Amino acid sequence: MLPEYCFPVSENAYENGRCVRRRNSMASVTLKNVKKIYPFNGDDAKKKKKKKGEEATEKKVNLQITDKGVVAVQEFSLDIKDKEFIVLVGPSGCGKSTTLRMIAGLEEISEGELYIGDRLVNDVAPKDRDIAMVFQNYALYPHMTVYENMAFALKLRHAPKDEIDKKVKEAAEILDITQYLGRKPKALSGGQRQRVALGRAIVREPKVFLMDEPLSNLDAKLRASMRTEISKLHARLATTFIYVTHDQVEAMTMGTRIVVMKDGFIQQVDAPQKLYDYPANLFVAGFIGTPQMNFFDAVLTADAKGKVFVEFEGNKVALPKAKSDKIIDKEQYINTGKPVVFGVRPEDFHDEEAFITNSKDTVIDVKVDVVEKLGAETLLYCVFAKGNEEAPVEEEGKVKSLVDSTAQMIAKVDSRSKTERDQIIELGIDIMHSHLFDKESELTILEGEGTKAYVPVVELERRAQRAEEEAAKAAEKEAKAAEKAAKAAEKAASKKKAKEEPANEESAEETKTEE
Repeated sequence: MLPEYCFPVSENAYENGRCVRRRNSMASVTLKNVKKIYPFNGDDAKKKKKKKGEEATEKKVNLQITDKGVVAVQEFSLDIKDKEFIVLVGPSGCGKSTTLRMIAGLEEISEGELYIGDRLVNDVAPKDRDIAMVFQNYALYPHMTVYENMAFALKLRHAPKDEIDKKVKEAAEILDITQYLGRKPKALSGGQRQRVALGRAIVREPKVFLMDEPLSNLDAKLRASMRTEISKLHARLATTFIYVTHDQVEAMTMGTRIVVMKDGFIQQVDAPQKLYDYPANLFVAGFIGTPQMNFFDAVLTADAKGKVFVEFEGNKVALPKAKSDKIIDKEQYINTGKPVVFGVRPEDFHDEEAFITNSKDTVIDVKVDVVEKLGAETLLYCVFAKGNEEAPVEEEGKVKSLVDSTAQMIAKVDSRSKTERDQIIELGIDIMHSHLFDKESELTILEGEGTKAYVPVVELERRAQRAEEEAAKAAEKEAKAAEKAAKAAEKAASKKKAKEEPANEESAEETKTEE
């Protein structure tokens, strides 16, 4: 009897000349409120204990720290459909690889439930989860040939030799490594080794493919071609792919849906284009897109006719009615002075005369600092010709929030643009594709598809708690300052009184003498 990964050898067992694995259940993956906590080790406990008179050191990470340890992944809930290509993307340390390793069974789940198909797999060993994982490092056996490396997992399962041979050669053909089957890993380039690692996963035909930055060690050209090959592979195998990367180009080009993560939280889950067009918060808006979106501190105003304007860095641009009607809770933002963040992507600036002529209400003057001609496009690094060019800086020299309000911006214009350095030019803004965010909550204030994306309530509660704590600290600091000022005033008054008393006594004695 053959292992469960394959039908019995018969005509019905094959489609287009290849063996089809028997799928008893759907290859969907469901995570419900999954949490990963790394407990403190002995060294961490020692670090936590501070010596007498020593001030507590400030945490350098934004991850939540509890009595149990550091929370690497928090309240992670996601339904991954059968045959879907899901990409987990985010900055280093956001918890994406940890999440992948929990799905693979290489990391224990601290809280929550993980299902592969209809099966709860929290306590199931990695080898029994019917998954295949491709790591950043290739992890090939150096003493084995490419053929032997790819066939190894099937040999362990005692698959028939003819079946092993068929699957290995088929995978080698898909990945274009047939000519390397007799070589050992040391005789291969990095890209070829990476393809062997992919081939080793393919031959197993698992329910779920897990990939942890498999292309990060490849050069740019090979990385581009391998992206295409993996997308083709997903279409051919028709199974579930979960892919981890920090490269947003990979995420945008390969994923059916993208999961953007930060500090262990899911920030937004959506299709690539919707994620780009309708970011749910400031972080997603800044993370997705190259170069990143320009952010400006702004306020919203309206004239007597009800026309809404965005005022930023000494500029004033009009919002079309179709755009201003999308603003949530207008009374809170318009003509109140409440700060908002105005976001414009570099490609939504235009220097074409026709665009500027037709968009007089959205034209701004900028001075060009640097011109980068990239062939297909030109990047203009500009400063505003008017407005405040000084950055709002805190005491320690750190720029506030995610917003860099240095009055600098990047515009992506046509490669045929004749703009030169130090030139003052007019740029028109494609205002319908601009974005507005609440500066405090960092959430979009425009009603639309972006607001329907998943934004964790836990994070919002955490932000609110943080804001309350900061407000309480500020109030406490203010109260202490007021108390100190009162004491100083009282001390000054007592000193003044003490000086006045001898003077009064002397004047009284002089009066008596005169009498």
